[in-house]
Amino acid sequence: MPTDTHYKLMRLLDANPGMSQRDAARELGVSLGKVNYCLRALIRRGWVKATNFKNSQNKAAYLYVLTPRGLRSKATLTVRYLQERVLEYEALRVEIEEMRREAGIPAQSIEPDPGSR
Repeated sequence: MPTDTHYKLMRLLDANPGMSQRDAARELGVSLGKVNYCLRALIRRGWVKATNFKNSQNKAAYLYVLTPRGLRSKATLTVRYLQERVLEYEALRVEIEEMRREAGIPAQSIEPDPGSR
């Protein structure tokens, strides 16, 4: 069963096929070992294909391309990931509303700080 990291890695590689594992790890905020582990699992499933190429520094590198099967799986995972996030959002919204009621704070009096993003 693919994890959030597998899904996020698939999205990242779909957008940046020439990205190194090290850069992917940095972007995802996980260890290089975890990216390597997830990438190997995606390759074993036939969702990603790794191809050698020479990068701009004339060093050997890999191009990670989602296969047609990988693209279909990514679409399915995207729907599931979105459904999970919507459920989390709704639960958080209910919790925030309960906390406001308990504190006697009207809904409009606490707004997110626009500079905090």
